Amino acid sequence: MHSNKSKGKLRKELGLIDVFAIAAGSMISSGLFILPSIVYREAGPSIVLAYLLAGLFMIPSIMSKAELSTAMPKAGGTYFYVERILGGFWGTLGGFANWFSIALKSAFALIGIGVFLDIIFPGFDYRVVKLIAVIFCIVFTIVNLRSVKTSGRTQVILVAGLILSLGIYVLLGWIHAEPHRFTPFMTGGLKALFATAGMVFISYGGVTKIASIAEETKNPKRTIPYGMFLAFFVVNILYVAVVAVTIGVLDIKELTTSLTPISHSALKFMGRGGEVLMAVAGLAAFITTANAGILSASRVPLAMSRDNLIPDIFSSLHDKYKTPKNSILATSLFMILLIVALDLKTLVKVASTFMLILFILVNFALIVVRMSKLPYYRPGYKAPLFPYMQIGGILIYSLLVFEMGRIPVILTFLFILLILIYYLTYAKKRITRQSALMMLIRKAAATEFVADKNFEAELIQILRERDEITEDRFDKLIKTATFLDIEGPMDMQEFYKIVAGIIAKDSGDDEKVIYDLLLEREKLHSTVVHPGIAIPHIILPGLKKFIIIPVRCRKGIIHSTSQDPVKIAFVLAGTMDERNFHLKALMAIAQIIQDESFEKKWFDARNIEELRSILLFSGRKR
Repeated sequence: MHSNKSKGKLRKELGLIDVFAIAAGSMISSGLFILPSIVYREAGPSIVLAYLLAGLFMIPSIMSKAELSTAMPKAGGTYFYVERILGGFWGTLGGFANWFSIALKSAFALIGIGVFLDIIFPGFDYRVVKLIAVIFCIVFTIVNLRSVKTSGRTQVILVAGLILSLGIYVLLGWIHAEPHRFTPFMTGGLKALFATAGMVFISYGGVTKIASIAEETKNPKRTIPYGMFLAFFVVNILYVAVVAVTIGVLDIKELTTSLTPISHSALKFMGRGGEVLMAVAGLAAFITTANAGILSASRVPLAMSRDNLIPDIFSSLHDKYKTPKNSILATSLFMILLIVALDLKTLVKVASTFMLILFILVNFALIVVRMSKLPYYRPGYKAPLFPYMQIGGILIYSLLVFEMGRIPVILTFLFILLILIYYLTYAKKRITRQSALMMLIRKAAATEFVADKNFEAELIQILRERDEITEDRFDKLIKTATFLDIEGPMDMQEFYKIVAGIIAKDSGDDEKVIYDLLLEREKLHSTVVHPGIAIPHIILPGLKKFIIIPVRCRKGIIHSTSQDPVKIAFVLAGTMDERNFHLKALMAIAQIIQDESFEKKWFDARNIEELRSILLFSGRKR
């Protein structure tokens, strides 16, 4: 059974501009400020096209994560979706891989801060660079501990300055770019182009980090997809434009030997001031990546701790700031150890491999959850071209995994083996949820398909938190109500006999008396309130009884007072002391059926649970 052991709730403090800044800031770092000089050696000027192609490779994962994060905006992002949809082992693997990958990339970004400081203040050795990285890590830890809002606002300021600096670079540099530097264009052919696209692909991976902090986002149905897509398109344009200007300004030798090609290029057409400006921009880029990394990576241990997969201590929130203090501290300590003790180059490739594996799992998870047709899976955004886009993404990412080289792949398989041992010895016995994948397998095996009640209840609670719905008494009754889903047709008397039996069972009253009350009420005045819709209601004897029976009859109930057969009904039965709530229930039903899309949703629903979800998550006032 799922157990939420977090001590309080995370605050929803991130708006659209914060989401954009976190996603954009997570992407712009080494992929733009260092990598162009490295990949140019492989593919020449065609790296401009490689950056564009790499961006296209990201689209399946962006679309899939946008859908999943609007359906389940919970801390941990990828971990949470994968665990709930694919099961405990894949969730455990995904959680540790996600945490390790983001933390390592962020540690690498912190090292990059020292590299660009050396341009502004020459003379640093590598030990000083590492010390600077540790200091910045401590600073960002304090910022993240205080509040997610503070971290988000810091990110907004840094990203705004970064985008402005890069915009100035492109506008001033474009007129200095020389067309002859782009010929020959594809020096390495198509093979080199695709290999280079694979190398720079991971530069876009940061855009999906926002999913890890979806729980702290205001109006996630709108904010998350808009923020992710806006960040992706802005950064994609910047990548292509900045790389094109850099190629056009620098000659081959300068471009292939410089570790800071953009600053080197700015020096040529903007002077020393331009070089420093772009060094500051590079500094801001690595700072935003590191800050966003701590912010998003720290939510993974929080989510895993909530699910009992790691010790409870990681789910503890700060009493005042409501931030996951122990998870942030553990993430920062891990990053400091990486900075101080390890050569990051090989491990960064391993982290990239982990990220590709996570993208594979995310796209597969979306396929599974869509096919399982869970009634309470209600994303605010739906990925287009399903499932072809997801299948294409899985194939592309699988090929890119093996492009990483033998050592990263071997280390990745060893990591998977260690996680399997950990899962079997510690985590497995702490999980009783049934994943959506297991539900789908049971359905395919032609056994009785029954949704896991724990998972179903969790999805309901997630939707309520996402849409900020306060459950009222009407909702509580709907959650436990008996629904009738009848093919029909049938006459009114036959329908009332069925309804009378249900009311009698729930109220303890005589079935014949209830049946007579229903007929008598119909004779006094028709309960048809709209063509095809009726609200039969009666007064029961006794006290403190109220029953609601929602009904769908596809071929209709024949009412003597109505020309149109009744296909939708809400039967209400309550005692005299419940007359005030009776009026509130009528108002709730009136609001629901006035929705223009209600009837279509009602008849498109595949089962009773989907009918129930339509009423529970209607847009009525509460």
